[in-house]
Amino acid sequence: MSIEKAVVMKNRWVRVVFGVLIAVAGFTPVVIFAQQARSPVAPRREFVESVVREAYDKYKNDASGKNADYIPYLAQVDSKLFGVAIVTTDNQVLTLGDVNYAFSIQSISKVFTLALAMEELGPDKVFDKIGSEPTGRAFNSVPAVVDMPTHTGNPYVNAGAIATTSLVSGKDADEKWNNILAFYSKVAGDKLSLIEDVYKSEAATNAGNKALAMLLAKYDRIYADPFESVDIYTKQCSVGVNALQLARMGATLANNGVNPATGEQVIRREDVPYILSSMAMAGLYDGSGGWAWHVGLPAKSGVGGGIVAIAPGKGAIAVFAPPLDEAGNSVKAQKVIEYVARKLNYNLFSPSSVGLK
Repeated sequence: MSIEKAVVMKNRWVRVVFGVLIAVAGFTPVVIFAQQARSPVAPRREFVESVVREAYDKYKNDASGKNADYIPYLAQVDSKLFGVAIVTTDNQVLTLGDVNYAFSIQSISKVFTLALAMEELGPDKVFDKIGSEPTGRAFNSVPAVVDMPTHTGNPYVNAGAIATTSLVSGKDADEKWNNILAFYSKVAGDKLSLIEDVYKSEAATNAGNKALAMLLAKYDRIYADPFESVDIYTKQCSVGVNALQLARMGATLANNGVNPATGEQVIRREDVPYILSSMAMAGLYDGSGGWAWHVGLPAKSGVGGGIVAIAPGKGAIAVFAPPLDEAGNSVKAQKVIEYVARKLNYNLFSPSSVGLK
């Protein structure tokens, strides 16, 4: 029997078997396959919408915390702005409030510069050069650098983030910056741009970060010109992003590095666990332990008022609200994400979150 004839007979046999199953047992394989392909969030969309609305209404008048004031521009942002966005791994979108307002991404940028550095160098080299240990200190701590002269702690404190930025390739500062901005835009599925006024405000007040960079140079823990690296880092923190774009960036991580809107593999699949593990340990600075205890989702905050949290395999939630707690994390965003995660039973450390009773 020829190969072609065997294939035809096999296909006929498969159609007959499926026909019998459908006729006798009401079996509908197409529907079952479609359900399996859907996001775990999708069958519960109405419930998710009600939970997000509850959280939004519960905390919309919460006035606790205050805007970051060590960056003059951030002190002037309307403290009542409040937006919530969810993007699932199959690109379902849920938004509420001020989701189109472009705020500065700030330290959330560290997540995606880390992803770019790992793409270029590989995770092992980045780990050796940067490390991934919580410092137990404030995000801009000078003593933390002195106490750990052999590495920078982790990529989410300022010293580690500046060192990570210094690893990004480019023949000069402009090329490095353009590489970073283009990468952020691919992850967001939108063209992002610099908020010039934020950059100018930060550049005029970043003496502390310059001091960190020079201290890193003392210990050979920065890998390009220190002041150039600080300037590029300042620019990356000044990129504008809205809550929806930020949620899509988070959903890209939840989706093994594939942007759910564009279908493009923009972060290497094998790098995602390293990124998420660092977020779990240090994503909310010295509030990270409490966050892991109470929420249990990898997340990253920025002093611009944004927080993005990742439910791996499901999607991401991003919340924007400028007033911060003493650790530099949005008060309202933390409360909303904790409320939503608890109601939806999304917790990386809870067996019940994956269906185990």
